[in-house]
Amino acid sequence: MITVHHLNNSRSQRVLWLLDELGCHYEVKRYERDAKTMLAPKELKAIHPLGKLPVITDGDNTLAETGAIIDYLMERYGSGRLIPPSGSQERLRYTYWMHYAEGSAMTPLLLKLVFTRIPMNAPGLMKGIVKSVMSKAQERLSDPQIKMHLDYWDTELSKSQWFAGDAFTAADIMMSFPLEAAAARADGKSRPMVKAFLDRIHARRSYQDALKRGGPYDYAS
Repeated sequence: MITVHHLNNSRSQRVLWLLDELGCHYEVKRYERDAKTMLAPKELKAIHPLGKLPVITDGDNTLAETGAIIDYLMERYGSGRLIPPSGSQERLRYTYWMHYAEGSAMTPLLLKLVFTRIPMNAPGLMKGIVKSVMSKAQERLSDPQIKMHLDYWDTELSKSQWFAGDAFTAADIMMSFPLEAAAARADGKSRPMVKAFLDRIHARRSYQDALKRGGPYDYAS
């Protein structure tokens, strides 16, 4: 039995979604972020040394990192579904978006999150100054990069309905979190193709089923 160690409002929602798309039987072990720090609970280090999620266990196998987990699940349980044929242009695009999602796409979004949270932890007398500095950092560093990526996604999604081509694939599952995070932290829904993509994935039956298994997930709103 596959067990997904799942943290609320996190990348691990994608793993639940993929498992529902593939029709796999699995169980969910839920964890909650610290309400003040928004960090994962310390007991996760008993599952993986870094104490971060997602992590899955499948028999004797324990695996972390969303991309690695999705590759593993596709190879073991995919049976050729949700992946373009080997050697095709769609397969090349699939591989690109699978790696881009946690590489180029998430970096500026994480920077924006850090710049937003730093003032919250600053000493009382310093909050105003720190907030001003972090706001400038967002304006000069993260926000221009996020805008560039949003424009890129909107252009690419105008070429085909899904990221790898005309068929829905696991690459769309990987790309869902950056787009959802951008819609929540930036002005992602102002791009019509990005908004249409989010509307399509949120309407999928398996996406909705995964939400029921995973619990509250703010990015689906």
